[in-house]
Amino acid sequence: MRPLPLAACLALVSALSFPALAQEAAPPPAGAAEPAAAPAESTPTTAAPTGNPESGRQLTYTCQGCHGLTGYKNAYPNFHVPKIGGQSAEYLAQALHEYQQGKRKHPTMQAQAQSFSEQDIADIAAFLSTLK
Repeated sequence: MRPLPLAACLALVSALSFPALAQEAAPPPAGAAEPAAAPAESTPTTAAPTGNPESGRQLTYTCQGCHGLTGYKNAYPNFHVPKIGGQSAEYLAQALHEYQQGKRKHPTMQAQAQSFSEQDIADIAAFLSTLK
């Protein structure tokens, strides 16, 4: 009879209003625009995307179904579902990447992680890291 608690959790999460979490960076000084452009062109493949917490909030509705319920355990196999709110963004992003790559074994989490883009992971990690 999990659908009712899951639906109630999703309704609760959607009813919560979170403050705007996105932080805007200050524009660089006029003289610094030229030097800053060169490194940005050479590092797009190695630089991780910047997470947008507001976008991450939208993407975490399914996460709340399991990770948002205090003391939730699956019926089979029996394991504790960790609380992910408040973890560091780096840890959360690394965990999702490891599920994508198959380094962490959990069928549900692997399926969830496979559906996320790099930007989605950055956004999710940015949002979840702001929760207490």
